[in-house]
Amino acid sequence: MKIVKASMLITSALMLSACYSQGGYTPTVDTYNNPNAYRINQDMEECRQLAQHSSGGSTVKETAIGAGVGGLVGAAGGAVVGAFTGNPAAGAAIGAAAGGFGGAAKQGFTAEDRFRNAYNQCMSGRGHNVIR
Repeated sequence: MKIVKASMLITSALMLSACYSQGGYTPTVDTYNNPNAYRINQDMEECRQLAQHSSGGSTVKETAIGAGVGGLVGAAGGAVVGAFTGNPAAGAAIGAAAGGFGGAAKQGFTAEDRFRNAYNQCMSGRGHNVIR
């Protein structure tokens, strides 16, 4: 049970950090010779909203889905390994913790990448020179 509690704590911390990461990102825009420079603030806000919608709405949601799927796959694999060593329950718990953490991390980073790409493309599409 300690492993399950630890995995829930790690997953919760990862989800909170994923939530912050989307909220804090802004693309770097070069305003030199930009005829649309006066619209940067408005375009950034509109593009942030569009990027959040485009990336699935929330890194937290994607992280939670990854944690659930990873936990299930990890538990199944851990139970098989645990059965060979004589303790399938312990194997399933360890597998669930490892799989949940790995799945959460992968999905969270993937959603964050989609968010950043959508944000940058939106700003570029509105005529701003985005530094990548």
